[in-house]
Amino acid sequence: MTSYDVIVVGGGPVGMAAAIEARLSGLSAVVIEPRSGVIDKACGEGLMPGAIPLLARLGVYPMGRDLAGVTYRSGGHVVSHKFSSGVGKGVRRTELHGSLRSRSDELGVVFVEASVSSVAEADSGLVASCSNGESVPGRYLIAADGLHSSIAKAAGLVKEVSPRRSKRFGIRQHFHVAPWSEFIEVFYTKTAEVYITPVAENQVGVAVLGPKATDFDETIAGIPELAKRLEGAAPASQRSGAGSFPQLTTARTKGRILLVGDASGYVDAITGEGLRLGFAQAKVAIECILINKPASYEKAWRRVSRDFRVLTQGLISAANSPIRMAIVPLASRLPWVFGLVVNRLAR
Repeated sequence: MTSYDVIVVGGGPVGMAAAIEARLSGLSAVVIEPRSGVIDKACGEGLMPGAIPLLARLGVYPMGRDLAGVTYRSGGHVVSHKFSSGVGKGVRRTELHGSLRSRSDELGVVFVEASVSSVAEADSGLVASCSNGESVPGRYLIAADGLHSSIAKAAGLVKEVSPRRSKRFGIRQHFHVAPWSEFIEVFYTKTAEVYITPVAENQVGVAVLGPKATDFDETIAGIPELAKRLEGAAPASQRSGAGSFPQLTTARTKGRILLVGDASGYVDAITGEGLRLGFAQAKVAIECILINKPASYEKAWRRVSRDFRVLTQGLISAANSPIRMAIVPLASRLPWVFGLVVNRLAR
């Protein structure tokens, strides 16, 4: 039975980034993921400028459409800001996943097509029991199994979300239409935000974030300028959803288990920074494993995610408050403040 330095549970982009980080550091790695082939997911698909060098250091260069900045729109109010730290990239999730899988295969990452039913301690490590009957031993386990992480729950690291706390969901679909802007466009309505991300020369992604009852078509129809842009455009993907947000955790480590990406805690998709943050967490998780100090990951996780958590919580608080519809008008009057927020998130 082969034993690995790192067991990664979850074969999404952040899980594969962790496995690639492990291999580049000279560690053996296995990814356990029940889904086969290229995996799609409902997300905004905008990689912020800070995510691009993190992928490049892994040797991953997905195809996509350059993004110059972010534009917020609400009624007649518009505020735009260019990224000061380079360009971002709109990338189809399937393209990103395929690029990371190719690089993983190239570096010798092992893949097991199964789910993990349980994790048990063993001598100097852990053993993951899989749904296919296979047992996978390893020194450390990285849980990258998403918003509703079974590993985080089994480890007792999931924090109960108050029933009074606002829960939000995401819905995404692509359309065959030429992008009309080099910016990510965010439309604010009374209850939801709509993100338009150019992902190819003839395709845009449309993501709607809002309460559970949010209707995709009704939300788009309520924004006349956007509805006109998309009128007659053929769908380029099936409609898919994600949520609910948030996912809260009490800690990010337990013994030899480390949580990364959405599994480690997720407030909301409002900033579009989930992937950049996940890649940064994967990097520091492997750094902690290299020095055999998994408990040090908690401090490293807080360091790399601090700005994201503070700004995201602030934006969500504003979005759920009576001042919601004043956010864009205020930003248009104080563009330098908007610019500071955009550039802080884009780092």
